[in-house]
Amino acid sequence: MTGPLLNIDRLSVAFRHGDQLRQVVNGVSLQVDAGETLALVGESGSGKSVTALSVLRLLPEPPACYPGGEIYYRGQPLLHAPDSTLRKIRGNKIAMIFQEPMVSLNPLHSVEKQLYEVLSLHRGMRKEAARGEILDCLDRVGIRNAARRLADYPHQLSGGERQRVMIAMALLTRPELLIADEPTTALDVAVQAQILRLLAELKRELNMGLLFITHNLNLVKKLADNVAVMRQGECVEQNTTARLFSAPTHPWTRALLNAEPAGEPDPLPPGRAPLLEVSDLQVRFPIRKGLLKRTVGYHYGLKQLSFTLRPGETLGLVGESGSGKSTTGLALLRLIPSLGSIHFDGMLLSNLGRKQLLPVRHRIQVVFQDPNSSLNPRLDVLQIIEEGLRVHQPTLDAKEREQRVITAMEEVGLDPETRHRYPAEFSGGQRQRIAIARALILQPQLIILDEPTSSLDRSVQGQILQLLKSLQHKHRLAYIFISHDLQVVRSLCHQVVVLRQGDVIEQGDCGQIFAAPQAEYTRQLLNPL
Repeated sequence: MTGPLLNIDRLSVAFRHGDQLRQVVNGVSLQVDAGETLALVGESGSGKSVTALSVLRLLPEPPACYPGGEIYYRGQPLLHAPDSTLRKIRGNKIAMIFQEPMVSLNPLHSVEKQLYEVLSLHRGMRKEAARGEILDCLDRVGIRNAARRLADYPHQLSGGERQRVMIAMALLTRPELLIADEPTTALDVAVQAQILRLLAELKRELNMGLLFITHNLNLVKKLADNVAVMRQGECVEQNTTARLFSAPTHPWTRALLNAEPAGEPDPLPPGRAPLLEVSDLQVRFPIRKGLLKRTVGYHYGLKQLSFTLRPGETLGLVGESGSGKSTTGLALLRLIPSLGSIHFDGMLLSNLGRKQLLPVRHRIQVVFQDPNSSLNPRLDVLQIIEEGLRVHQPTLDAKEREQRVITAMEEVGLDPETRHRYPAEFSGGQRQRIAIARALILQPQLIILDEPTSSLDRSVQGQILQLLKSLQHKHRLAYIFISHDLQVVRSLCHQVVVLRQGDVIEQGDCGQIFAAPQAEYTRQLLNPL
């Protein structure tokens, strides 16, 4: 059959709230041919994911409805097709990789069980035959020691490993069309390159079409044949990748291409005493075997990390998924046991118990990677941001707490009038600002930032980085910045530690490491493709 594999024809999507109809996608037309990659880019809330979810009718109806347009798969209309037709297409012909792997994976089932379920349902395979294919696919998406990880549950995997399992789950069905919604968000550049090569191989093998939703324009350059740019529910520009990057015609496209992280961190004033001194920090996890689960050895999540951090300084922790970055952050927060010494403002934290640490807690705060998971959906913004005040400053009354919340929201660029709304009513960038305000309200001296911009598009990412820089300058904040985005690290960090499988591969001045990396692994991170 000739014609496009996927044809989205003047699609409009709206959400009904009572008597009101709010349109979020307006007259979007896109086409994906077999063997072609179409990249869909745009800011948070532009309608990218809503458009993609509409292809398989995954939006809840109601409140979702389709005022106009149609979606065709190989000429077959999908928008008003019966559920029996959609069940034959979902997973078998069209597969989807979702952005949030922790939401998509079942926390009660092992990796093997969830992957086998896919092969059993969609390809009718038996367990013995399926196991070999599962191991091969996990190996291709970059899961180390795949046979040992089959019995693991999602919470035992790193964020990047969970995303790789999600990618494997979609690829096992060998779909004709793959919809990938930010599939490499949680992955470091080396694994991103591996996934891009895998997708390119599968496209050739299966003549697979790919609708690739991303905010990473470097990936778009390397992977996409054509690009569509969305803003506020409309497709403002479409072109071949080469033409769009060389001669964008729409002002918003030009703004998006110019939003790459740039600049350098503010220089440090001389003579400041260290705020944080870490010496020979190690984190190990016991390996238990036998009926009595005796400890037979240790797995080291981190081995002998030492550094000092001054007020107003940023240390970047970089490395592949599972290298020990987040483990380091948890150890510094004293949320997991560790060996070695941690001195904060002259105090030895390593020997302090839970009650002794409480007076120090408000001085060290954390901003997590995924604001969707770290913000309580049942609390409004006022309750979320003031939560720390209730714990650490219980003498403040409700009026004083609310005024502090208003000040914190203004400082991070949020409208205080929205303080009675809930997290679901905000975009991804706004939710991350809420998380930063929650950390900032306690007036900390050190903030640990665990991938705070990885789930944000480039324009919003630039805003958050500028916000972090201005807050650091204003309050002399020290940051520990965990990231796999080396452009972001270069623009924000004064010193860098490169980690791999718990080992410190290289550390030192950020500018020097980027200009002349000494370790081969660091060079691979800087030039993955």
